[in-house]
Amino acid sequence: MKSSEAAQFYFSRAADQLELKESMRRRLIIPRREIQVQVSFETDKGEVATYVGYRVQHNNARGPMKGGFRYHPQVDLDEIRSLAALMTLKTAVVNIPYGGAKGGIAVDPRTLSRTEKERITRKFIDQIHDVIGPDIDIPAPDMGTDAETMAWIMSQYNKYHGFNPGVVTGKPVEYYGIPGREEATGRGVGILTLKVLGRLGRKPQQSRVAIQGFGNVGSHAAKYLADAECKVVAVSDVSGAYYRAEGLDVMSAIRYSNQNKNSLAGYKEAEKIPGDQLLELDVDVLIPAALGGVINESNVDRIKAPIIIEAANEPVRPEADEILAKKGTLLLPDILANAGGVTVSYFEWAQNRQFYHWNLDRVRQELERVMSQAFESVWNLSRERKVSLRTAAFMVGIERVAKATALIGVA
Repeated sequence: MKSSEAAQFYFSRAADQLELKESMRRRLIIPRREIQVQVSFETDKGEVATYVGYRVQHNNARGPMKGGFRYHPQVDLDEIRSLAALMTLKTAVVNIPYGGAKGGIAVDPRTLSRTEKERITRKFIDQIHDVIGPDIDIPAPDMGTDAETMAWIMSQYNKYHGFNPGVVTGKPVEYYGIPGREEATGRGVGILTLKVLGRLGRKPQQSRVAIQGFGNVGSHAAKYLADAECKVVAVSDVSGAYYRAEGLDVMSAIRYSNQNKNSLAGYKEAEKIPGDQLLELDVDVLIPAALGGVINESNVDRIKAPIIIEAANEPVRPEADEILAKKGTLLLPDILANAGGVTVSYFEWAQNRQFYHWNLDRVRQELERVMSQAFESVWNLSRERKVSLRTAAFMVGIERVAKATALIGVA
């Protein structure tokens, strides 16, 4: 099942629960605009390299469209289309005034020098600057991009439209960004993991956690949960997985990774195990925080964790989702679990529009408030309608977007 088919599957299941009319389903499914452009730039060797760039603008019924730019060799229109639709629902689930979009370039950022990455970013913005903006579509960091990439986007956009820091979020704090944006997605994952444990009567001190992925999201989630006295027993990155039954020293692992070019390769304070084995560990909470589709029909029967928190986008395939539901696994879906990033992006955008600055404490307090309210609405609907948390989250998102769409009519 393709990414777009998976999104459609979950959408239809929730829409059936809501008894949504077919005409409204089509309005919510079909993207508002799909853009595919040629991105050519000069490499450090003086050659001309050409890649394909995408931006899918899915829905703007509730506000400007919002979504990340990702640089990855597997980026294609189907993936971007699916993620844009999920962004529409994600912003609605946490009830911030945005629609959904997504974009990217089909390039491996590891093959680019810093100057090449800057050139390809600026050339991409040259192609799409007239269809993005603080009141239209607001990009953000994603896989393969970072705060520096966002600074380049703002700089290039400003060449055409004048100074406007609200065109993009996830910028460096020193360049109209917001403190706490880098940690936001992982911190949100941690906040909601503790919410789930509390609802199930589990104490953090007695909860064993495994986290696949130790990048920005996974490392911050690990730190938050370790600070809450959860026992983080395993983490992983592209170099493999690292396991310690008594619990890892998370800060030690973070320091090692930071000093080792963001890699845990050679980390000696834990047992190294095959990366895929982390998913199958006997733990209380499993947090896939890396790539999509890692839990699928081939390994779902070996997943032991009774709680799964989807920190990555679409880490559980629909076929596996059905099997996990029958097993009684509690799964917190990505459109809620990893919404901390877009939530703090909203705070950044609002501040850029007002030219007003928040401190870190306020950002964290507001993040917890928004994520907690969203969790309560999804949890309560799940129990009331006797549906999974994923279906409940989709129902909350779809209903809010459908109401806004109906109110604005057909222009």
